[in-house]
Amino acid sequence: MSNQFIGRGNLGATPELKQVTVEGEPRTVTELRVYFDRQVPDGNGGFEDRGGFWLPVHLWGPRGESVAKLLPKGARVRVEGTLVHDTWEDKDGETVCRIEVNADSVDLDLSRVEAVTFRAKGQAENGAPAEPQSR
Repeated sequence: MSNQFIGRGNLGATPELKQVTVEGEPRTVTELRVYFDRQVPDGNGGFEDRGGFWLPVHLWGPRGESVAKLLPKGARVRVEGTLVHDTWEDKDGETVCRIEVNADSVDLDLSRVEAVTFRAKGQAENGAPAEPQSR
Protein backbone atom coordinates (compact mmCIF):
# COMPACT_ATOMS: atom_id res chain seq x y z
CA MET A 1 0.00 0.00 0.00
CA SER A 2 1.42 3.39 -0.92
CA ASN A 3 0.67 6.89 0.23
CA GLN A 4 1.11 10.32 -1.29
CA PHE A 5 1.99 13.50 0.55
CA ILE A 6 1.65 16.98 -0.96
CA GLY A 7 2.24 19.98 1.26
CA ARG A 8 3.27 23.63 1.26
CA GLY A 9 5.47 25.14 3.91
CA ASN A 10 8.62 27.06 4.77
CA LEU A 11 12.18 25.83 5.21
CA GLY A 12 13.08 26.13 8.87
CA ALA A 13 16.82 25.80 8.20
CA THR A 14 19.27 25.93 5.32
CA PRO A 15 19.07 22.64 3.35
CA GLU A 16 21.86 20.25 4.35
CA LEU A 17 23.58 18.20 1.63
CA LYS A 18 25.06 14.88 2.79
CA GLN A 19 26.93 11.97 1.23
CA VAL A 20 25.71 8.59 2.54
CA THR A 21 26.21 4.93 1.67
CA VAL A 22 23.08 2.90 0.89
CA GLU A 23 23.58 -0.85 0.31
CA GLY A 24 27.25 -0.22 -0.46
CA GLU A 25 26.54 2.55 -2.99
CA PRO A 26 27.46 6.20 -2.34
CA ARG A 27 24.43 8.49 -2.65
CA THR A 28 23.65 12.15 -2.11
CA VAL A 29 20.73 13.22 0.07
CA THR A 30 19.51 16.67 0.99
CA GLU A 31 17.90 16.97 4.40
CA LEU A 32 15.29 19.69 4.91
CA ARG A 33 13.26 20.73 7.92
CA VAL A 34 9.91 22.09 6.76
CA TYR A 35 7.06 23.70 8.69
CA PHE A 36 3.86 22.71 6.89
CA ASP A 37 1.19 25.25 7.71
CA ARG A 38 -2.53 25.58 7.22
CA GLN A 39 -3.00 29.15 6.13
CA VAL A 40 -6.33 30.62 5.16
CA PRO A 41 -7.12 34.09 3.77
CA ASP A 42 -7.71 36.59 6.59
CA GLY A 43 -10.04 38.86 4.60
CA ASN A 44 -7.52 41.74 4.53
CA GLY A 45 -5.40 40.47 1.66
CA GLY A 46 -3.14 38.41 3.93
CA PHE A 47 -3.15 34.95 5.43
CA GLU A 48 -3.78 33.60 8.93
CA ASP A 49 -1.91 30.53 10.21
CA ARG A 50 -4.34 27.97 11.60
CA GLY A 51 -1.70 25.60 12.96
CA GLY A 52 0.81 23.30 11.36
CA PHE A 53 3.58 20.80 11.99
CA TRP A 54 7.28 20.22 11.39
CA LEU A 55 8.52 17.29 9.30
CA PRO A 56 11.97 16.23 8.18
CA VAL A 57 12.14 15.88 4.38
CA HIS A 58 14.74 13.89 2.41
CA LEU A 59 15.38 14.54 -1.29
CA TRP A 60 17.83 12.20 -3.04
CA GLY A 61 20.25 12.73 -5.94
CA PRO A 62 20.68 15.67 -8.31
CA ARG A 63 17.32 17.24 -7.44
CA GLY A 64 18.42 17.45 -3.83
CA GLU A 65 21.75 18.98 -4.84
CA SER A 66 19.90 21.73 -6.75
CA VAL A 67 17.60 22.44 -3.81
CA ALA A 68 20.60 22.68 -1.47
CA LYS A 69 22.27 25.22 -3.78
CA LEU A 70 19.23 27.35 -4.58
CA LEU A 71 16.80 27.48 -1.65
CA PRO A 72 17.61 29.47 1.51
CA LYS A 73 16.16 29.15 4.99
CA GLY A 74 12.64 30.60 5.02
CA ALA A 75 11.87 29.79 1.36
CA ARG A 76 8.27 28.78 0.68
CA VAL A 77 8.23 25.30 -0.89
CA ARG A 78 5.85 22.70 -2.27
CA VAL A 79 6.80 19.14 -1.36
CA GLU A 80 5.55 15.94 -3.03
CA GLY A 81 6.52 12.49 -1.85
CA THR A 82 5.62 9.65 0.48
CA LEU A 83 5.29 9.59 4.26
CA VAL A 84 7.61 7.16 6.02
CA HIS A 85 7.02 5.96 9.58
CA ASP A 86 10.32 4.90 11.19
CA THR A 87 10.65 3.11 14.55
CA TRP A 88 13.83 2.19 16.45
CA GLU A 89 15.19 1.74 19.95
CA ASP A 90 17.43 4.43 21.40
CA LYS A 91 20.50 3.76 23.57
CA ASP A 92 18.30 3.54 26.68
CA GLY A 93 16.08 0.85 25.12
CA GLU A 94 13.16 3.25 24.60
CA THR A 95 11.13 2.95 21.41
CA VAL A 96 11.35 6.08 19.26
CA CYS A 97 8.99 6.83 16.37
CA ARG A 98 9.38 9.42 13.65
CA ILE A 99 7.39 10.39 10.57
CA GLU A 100 9.28 11.95 7.66
CA VAL A 101 8.78 12.65 3.98
CA ASN A 102 10.78 10.85 1.32
CA ALA A 103 10.34 13.54 -1.36
CA ASP A 104 10.00 13.04 -5.09
CA SER A 105 10.16 16.80 -5.64
CA VAL A 106 10.68 20.01 -3.70
CA ASP A 107 9.87 23.16 -5.63
CA LEU A 108 9.79 26.86 -4.88
CA ASP A 109 6.14 27.72 -4.17
CA LEU A 110 5.22 30.79 -6.18
CA SER A 111 1.48 30.69 -5.43
CA ARG A 112 1.62 33.93 -3.41
CA VAL A 113 4.13 35.87 -5.49
CA GLU A 114 2.56 39.06 -6.83
CA ALA A 115 5.44 40.34 -8.97
CA VAL A 116 8.99 39.57 -10.00
CA THR A 117 11.34 42.37 -11.04
CA PHE A 118 14.41 41.70 -13.15
CA ARG A 119 17.26 44.14 -13.57
CA ALA A 120 20.69 43.92 -15.08
CA LYS A 121 23.49 42.87 -12.79
CA GLY A 122 25.08 45.99 -11.33
CA GLN A 123 21.98 48.11 -11.89
CA ALA A 124 20.22 49.93 -9.02
CA GLU A 125 16.45 49.74 -8.48
CA ASN A 126 15.93 53.15 -10.14
CA GLY A 127 17.68 51.95 -13.34
CA ALA A 128 20.90 53.90 -12.75
CA PRO A 129 24.22 52.07 -12.54
CA ALA A 130 24.80 50.76 -9.02
CA GLU A 131 27.43 52.42 -6.87
CA PRO A 132 30.56 50.29 -6.58
CA GLN A 133 30.84 48.64 -3.19
CA SER A 134 34.16 48.42 -1.40
CA ARG A 135 35.09 45.22 0.40
